[in-house]
Amino acid sequence: MARTVQFNESHLEQARNIRDKTHRASDVIKALAILLPAEAKLNTKDAARVLGISERTLFRHQADIRNQDAPPKASWGGRRNALLSLEEEEAFLAPWIAKAECGGVLTVPPIHHALMERLGEKIPISTTYRILARHGWRKVEPDTRHPKSDPEAQADFKKNSLRRWQPLARKTSTDCLSD
Repeated sequence: MARTVQFNESHLEQARNIRDKTHRASDVIKALAILLPAEAKLNTKDAARVLGISERTLFRHQADIRNQDAPPKASWGGRRNALLSLEEEEAFLAPWIAKAECGGVLTVPPIHHALMERLGEKIPISTTYRILARHGWRKVEPDTRHPKSDPEAQADFKKNSLRRWQPLARKTSTDCLSD
């Protein structure tokens, strides 16, 4: 069963004004989304086909004009698939913060295992990294050099090495025969 369209005269007047005053095709389509079903008595499926849009888009355009004067709703964003609320995440990280403040070095795998135990399900490790990032955790020291590197030896090598590398002279098979 098709949806019945309910428009009052003010909605029709707004749609007519938009249709008559705009120069953009998208606004004309939005206005016709109301005018075709209301004045031409087309059902939503036929009106959507005439306009070249889906029925769902037709309903969205109708809602845009109906709710034009209403204050805007909150945006679509937000955490809809959160495993824990922000407060629960903070409570979960509290013991780990205490360990870090005492000078302990924390790694992600133990935190990840504790989080999986808390949730009672297996989750990817990226979820743990995202929780830590959301609460301002970061690496203490970047991994920009090898732990056993010696800057003095590297500087000495740069100063004393040849500008061009030349391979050692190899012995050929004829050199080996003469020996």
